[in-house]
Amino acid sequence: MLDAGGTLAVFLACRRPGGNCAAAWRRENVLKGSNRFVLVTCEHGGNQVPHEWHYLFEDAEAILQSHRGWDKGALELAKGIADTFNIKLITEETTRLLIDLNRSLHHRDLFSEFTGSCDIDTKHSIIDEIYLPYRNRIEAVIAAAINQQQTVLHLSVHSFTPVLDKTTRHTDIGLLYDPDRKPEMKFCLELQNSINKITDEWRVRRNYPYCGIADGLTTYLRKKHSDAEYCGIELEVNQAIISNKK
Repeated sequence: MLDAGGTLAVFLACRRPGGNCAAAWRRENVLKGSNRFVLVTCEHGGNQVPHEWHYLFEDAEAILQSHRGWDKGALELAKGIADTFNIKLITEETTRLLIDLNRSLHHRDLFSEFTGSCDIDTKHSIIDEIYLPYRNRIEAVIAAAINQQQTVLHLSVHSFTPVLDKTTRHTDIGLLYDPDRKPEMKFCLELQNSINKITDEWRVRRNYPYCGIADGLTTYLRKKHSDAEYCGIELEVNQAIISNKK
């Protein structure tokens, strides 16, 4: 049922430097099927600060522009996947330094050093105006698809900095999933193998540079839906290959 890794692999390979979509890409829309609903999201698509909270980020422009402020290139990749396959897209361009939409409400990193010391009313306002509308919209879309007896394939698109705390990340594409959920594992194995067959220019690893079952949006949604209803994959792309894409 989740047999679309090969076509998604072609799409990703076409975006590498020198990738030739005209030769390699065929627009069979196999990501979608009669019983499948595909959703693409991007939680860290931008580094914008809503006007009412500008005062919290005075002299923080450099940090906002860094990997801490946003996932560089992730929004463009998410839009590219959604446009190519004509599938549902939900994104947010508010900086994660205001509130991290990929963290649970109880997580210690939900708020950053810029917002962690805010009073409770300010935090509640940020949650009510930014966090909950985004998360609730995604939950509603998924619930509606499941209610229609569709299986949901959710691709949560992110990017990561090549070097973090002086440690080099040794991968170009990371596929994050829950190993105990067989449809997720099957999809990621297929996608990894397909990319490797198309190009040897990229290193593709599973559950790296992060753990697929760590706190996050897909982890939260797995708790609400069975693996027969929901398949949540985090696609992590190295910002080095995004920056080098022509």
